[in-house]
Amino acid sequence: MRGEDMQQGGLFSCLSPEARVPASHPLRPIRRSVDTALAALSPQLETLYAHTPGWYIACPSNAADAKGLIKTACRMDDPVLFFEHKGLYRQVFSKSPEPGPDYVLPFGKARIVRPGTDVTIVAWGRTVHMAGQALGALAAAGHEPSAEIIDLRSLWPLDLDTLVASVNKTGRCVIVHEATRTSGFGAELAALVQEHCFFHLEAPIERVTGWDTPYPHAQEWAYFPGPDRVARALRRVMEI
Repeated sequence: MRGEDMQQGGLFSCLSPEARVPASHPLRPIRRSVDTALAALSPQLETLYAHTPGWYIACPSNAADAKGLIKTACRMDDPVLFFEHKGLYRQVFSKSPEPGPDYVLPFGKARIVRPGTDVTIVAWGRTVHMAGQALGALAAAGHEPSAEIIDLRSLWPLDLDTLVASVNKTGRCVIVHEATRTSGFGAELAALVQEHCFFHLEAPIERVTGWDTPYPHAQEWAYFPGPDRVARALRRVMEI
């Protein structure tokens, strides 16, 4: 169902269907510098809007996905919230080859960043790269599991089929996001995994998140779920 049909019974069309929101900033259709955040403006907001039926919510992790999703958003009549994480701006690891002038990417189609058979890591935005860094640290210590990283790309619509198929294969699931743990989108994902994959799970579902505190701007790297915390969660589910 189209977003305007769900919100207004189809009486109004969405005149401005796309708002680009650098993650950790209030809703506005502009891009902001990575260096201008204030502590009061820093919480991750995607879960806030995921509670409202009708929004399409994009959270790309790299330049190619951002281009494909935003071109799709501009061609839609539905309202779209496009969250760009500030920590991906001007970063080498978020660069990707130019996919071409006609490249579009459908919403609700996750990307398997790397295949694996031991554990599924679910992430979006910058946390996709944190997951890769955590696996690199475990590999250096000689304990790297065969991990499948899923980049959701969009939170709504959600690619539940890819998520369920992966967890049913691996039997373990680690969910990573920067928002607070309580009522974060990871809780919804954990509930869906429990509902659809219960008889395949070999370990409790792990969530690696921000802390349930006001955002501490002076201690942001202790607040974020960095590679060390992701690696510890992987050790717990793999019992290594």
